Amino acid sequence: MAFGDIGRRTRFSALLRRIATSARERIGVGELLDRFGDRSFGAAMLLLALPNMAPLPPGASTLFGLPLLLIAAQLALGRRVIWLPAALRRRMIAAPLFARIVQATRPHLRWAERLLRPRLDFMLGPTATRLTGLACVVLAALIALPIPLANFLSGLAVAVFSLGLLRHDGVAILAGWLVTAVSFAATALVSGAVWIAAKEVAGWAARVWPG
Repeated sequence: MAFGDIGRRTRFSALLRRIATSARERIGVGELLDRFGDRSFGAAMLLLALPNMAPLPPGASTLFGLPLLLIAAQLALGRRVIWLPAALRRRMIAAPLFARIVQATRPHLRWAERLLRPRLDFMLGPTATRLTGLACVVLAALIALPIPLANFLSGLAVAVFSLGLLRHDGVAILAGWLVTAVSFAATALVSGAVWIAAKEVAGWAARVWPG
């Protein structure tokens, strides 16, 4: 995979700062991905996953979940370069907004980078990376759905997977699978509780307003 040797290159936090400080008034989405180079999958998924770990207005998680699903599907298919529709690649991000995002996330990213390092290469082989992509497809779908807690836990799982890809750290990939299992279990419990509550409400309504 194209994620090899990432640990010996410029750290992603430093790359983000370099882009933020050198950006003009606006930076294109396509240009941003090109600047990420062979780290584009991990970088793009991380930037789309992080907002879901903060409180969001209703429906906002869908705005992050759908493009995340598109990118994760390409990782699952074994693509080395992210494809985006031309209209999306031409979308512009205001440089001050991008700089604020980098400023908010960079301290946490630098902390994570100190813990991560290249190891357990078998967790980043072609087959293992496709399976990671497949897990992220499901997680992205959960983010896009209006399920309580799903966007936070699923976003956390994708973020951990993304850090593993960025730093070529198989331990982080394993941690991503652990968080994924927790996310799936919590989503199943919440969905089951909502279903049971909905049935109870429907039964109560039928008794109060028969016929």
